[in-house]
Amino acid sequence: MSEQMDEAEQIDQASADRLKLHLPHSARVYDYFLGGKTNFAVDRDVAEHLLEAFPGFKTAAQSNRMWMHRAARYVAERGVTQFLDIGTGIPTSPNLHEVVQEVEPDARIVYADNDPIVLAHSRALLVSSLTGKTAYLEADVTDPQAILDSPEVRETLDLSQPVALSLVGVFHYLPDDKKPYELVQQLVDALAPGSYLIFSHCTPDFAPAMWERAIQVYKADGGDAQVRSREEVTRFFAGLELVEPGVEVPYRWHPDDETERLVDNGEFTNVSCSLWVGVAKKP
Repeated sequence: MSEQMDEAEQIDQASADRLKLHLPHSARVYDYFLGGKTNFAVDRDVAEHLLEAFPGFKTAAQSNRMWMHRAARYVAERGVTQFLDIGTGIPTSPNLHEVVQEVEPDARIVYADNDPIVLAHSRALLVSSLTGKTAYLEADVTDPQAILDSPEVRETLDLSQPVALSLVGVFHYLPDDKKPYELVQQLVDALAPGSYLIFSHCTPDFAPAMWERAIQVYKADGGDAQVRSREEVTRFFAGLELVEPGVEVPYRWHPDDETERLVDNGEFTNVSCSLWVGVAKKP
């Protein structure tokens, strides 16, 4: 823990104020769950409070990350060479561009996140393959048009061609009053036929009492969130063609050997993962 604190917190006070490091942020809380070092005392406090309410958060984060790699690889293997990853979070290798550029070396990726500290670490994101390209945009998913109209998107992606839109572990931070379904629809509407939506979302379906406590804790610590049922998550894919097996828990979506190992030893269960995930194609 001390090594983690030293590395993350070697930032002067002026920079800390500019980056609002006195406030917790979901990207840094998630980084903590993944065992990363780019988080601060305020983020760790929130994370530990959440773990007291729902001990599965670290496992859920791990299964979500592993699934994202499989989903991105699946889409790249079907010839999609453009990716828009919104809510990318703190760089954790392998990043999405590293995964897809193994399949398609000329793939082009735009990352977007609303935490300014992600921008401070964006050099790690911007190390692309020689023939591909990556860009980073500081933006919020609640303003889709600003993302779509940004120079980073316009100069990196060709929206007249298929794009994979990655919204992984983002929308459970948007309660209904933020109009989450409309936000996803606005982003999908801007994409060409043949595009894909890669989407994951926390769910209370397997442990409702624990999730109710976790949401109360998160709100008490200054955050906002709303977990959703399988039916509610499925609505995010309206008008799209879901890839088999449809909306599923992450470890059952095209599992690999490592996923199967974690299932077999009891680490990955419905309760410990508590996510619905899916990949869908725009007709």
